[in-house]
Amino acid sequence: MRKILLLAVISIAVFGKLSAQTTYQNSGWFMFVNNTKLNEKWGLQFDAQVRSSDNWGYVRNTLVRPALQYFFNKSHNVALGYLWNTTQNQFVVSGNSFLHEHRIFEQYIFNHKLSSVFASHRVRVEQRFIERGNEDVFSQRFRYFFRLIQPLQKTAASFDKGAFVALQNEVFLNFQNNEKINNSVFDQNRLYLAGGYRFSKKVDLEIGYMNQAIKNTSNHTNNSIVQLAVYTRF
Repeated sequence: MRKILLLAVISIAVFGKLSAQTTYQNSGWFMFVNNTKLNEKWGLQFDAQVRSSDNWGYVRNTLVRPALQYFFNKSHNVALGYLWNTTQNQFVVSGNSFLHEHRIFEQYIFNHKLSSVFASHRVRVEQRFIERGNEDVFSQRFRYFFRLIQPLQKTAASFDKGAFVALQNEVFLNFQNNEKINNSVFDQNRLYLAGGYRFSKKVDLEIGYMNQAIKNTSNHTNNSIVQLAVYTRF
């Protein structure tokens, strides 16, 4: 628990450091996540996201991400997956542009419980194939994510129904072709706080606030995000 709290403190400190020379934005994200177990060892993971541009002007990003999971046990699993990301930019003079990014990713997830808190850690490595207007870029990125869920009522060993609060953070680090991305190992950080309701073992609905701090080539972007998320499990 102390290690997780330390990671949260470090993330907040990073936000403070990025506050200088920062462009501030506001957007909305919708996320749908599904995990389906095929049997004791194998499963499918899928998420789809829609993200708005600054000030909710239009749909800027659409992401589709399927993966195949292998479960060692209830606490440990790995996955191999693919992502397709489209980015739309609207300009007054030149009109709309659509760019695509394809990714292959490998991930490891560890789930456990800390007193009454349900905790999850995810390590993900991405191979990114990024389309740009004048060139295509290949890069690799490391991501570390943790999520804590605190039910608002007493629970047994499992949490099957009721209201909850969630805290999560994810840090992104570039480790190949950094000069083509932002000339930095640090890419971005996402800190998120949400409230939600678990209708059953199969469905969660939550809404929350995310602060996304992004390192650009010459400055920083701080994005305030309202996110609506639906989680399903079968």
